Order: sequence, then structure tokens, then C-alpha cells
Amino acid sequence: MNVLVFDIETIPDVDAGRRLYGFKGDEATVAATMFAKRMEESGSEFLSHYLHRVIAISVVLRQGEKFKISSIGDVNTSEAELIQRFYSCIEHYIPTLVSWNGTGFDLPVLHYRSLLHGISAPRYWEKGEHDQNFKWNNYLNRYHDRHTDLMDVLAAYSARANAPLDDIAKLLGFPGKMDMSGAKTWEAYLAGELAAIRDYCETDVLNTFLIYLRFMLLQGKLSRDNYQRELQFVLNLLRASEQPHLQTFATACDNISFLAE
Repeated sequence: MNVLVFDIETIPDVDAGRRLYGFKGDEATVAATMFAKRMEESGSEFLSHYLHRVIAISVVLRQGEKFKISSIGDVNTSEAELIQRFYSCIEHYIPTLVSWNGTGFDLPVLHYRSLLHGISAPRYWEKGEHDQNFKWNNYLNRYHDRHTDLMDVLAAYSARANAPLDDIAKLLGFPGKMDMSGAKTWEAYLAGELAAIRDYCETDVLNTFLIYLRFMLLQGKLSRDNYQRELQFVLNLLRASEQPHLQTFATACDNISFLAE
């Protein structure tokens, strides 16, 4: 298994609000004006993809005997470096990318922000021009599995069947979103709680990874015994972690019922 599960957290790009629309004021004021404009346009405050700024990227890397859960960089790492380091992981590991709604949100946001910062990511954009292995299975085609968007695949590529990560995680007995949600990210950012945002992002990728294990079972790529061993392996590592949010996540998994024999 060579898998990179990822998730991003974003805030309004207030510089874009000033540049594109001439909005004035501090961050909170400009963001509020952007939200109001979007509400008037669409009936929702959720901003267009190109108006999001990335403040956290968290990943689970599962490679051979290696399992690592982390957030790229630290609270002071610039957006450009966060994104460049994410693509560098792809260049290095050439993994199967796994996400929940990555096709619909995370990747388009990363595309626009990469364009803004002049970031280069040739392996990610490879479609067979230089490597024939990517001609029929690449990161960009919706129906290839080199990027597996679990929400999209499980919904049979029908938006009408999409489901929230929180609901599916809890349906399967996993913790889901515990103390925060994406809707609270801006409020937490304004309060200076970037570390908490990164911790929350890590629990999202853990939920996604655990769902991916069940999906591997569904596909027949993991046997029932191997699925249960992998799940136990991950939970044991989280319980042994020195990071409180990972311990809390593992504790919330204590009532998971393993599959019946």
C-alpha cells in the first residue's frame, strides 16, 4: 500500500477581495463583505474556489510498514511552501491520492493557488506525455484511481448521492468531526487558533483513511482479517501518540465493533 490521504483547510483570500472588488478594511471586514457578496449571488456564503487561501494541509502516509499522520510545515509556513511541499510529496512517493471531495474542492483550490504562486508540479500534472504509466491512470482524470475521491466514487459520480464525511465516518463507527468543522475555521483563524485548525485537519484525514480501509475491503483489496489488522495497527499507533488530539481520536474509536467473523 502506497497511499497519501490529504485534506486542506482554507480561509477567505482577503487580498483577492481587495484586488478584485476593491473591498477595504481589516481581514474580518473584507471577509464579511466577501461573504455577503457571495450570499447575494448564490444564496450561500461559501466562496468560489479561487477565493480560498490554504492555511493547512494534513496527510496520512501509508507506505509499506510506515504510517505517518502529520500536517505539512508549521503554523508559520507560507501558503506557497505548504502547497509546494504537498506536491513534492507526490513527486517523491508517487502515491495513490485519497480524499473526500478532493475533486470538488481541495484539488481545484490547490490548482488556483499554485497558479497564483507560480508552483511547479510536473508529476501531478503528468498525463502520459513523459511517462506512459500515467496515460491511462493519472491524478487528473475523474475516473482513474491514482486519485481516489471517496465521496465521488461512493456516490457513483452522481452529485445527488454525495454524502458528508462526518456522516459516513460516524455511520461506520468512526469519530467523525469532534470539536470543530470547516465552517468554524475562519472564526478559529481570527482567534489565532491555527494549531487547533491543523489538529482538526489531521482528524479529517484520519477519518478519510479509515473509510478508505473499508473501501479497500469493499473492493476485495483487503481481506477481512487484513482489514481488521490494519485498523488495529493504526489505532494502536494513535493511542501511543504523544499528541492529545490523536489520543482523543483513538479513544473515540474504542467502541468500534470489528467485523463479525
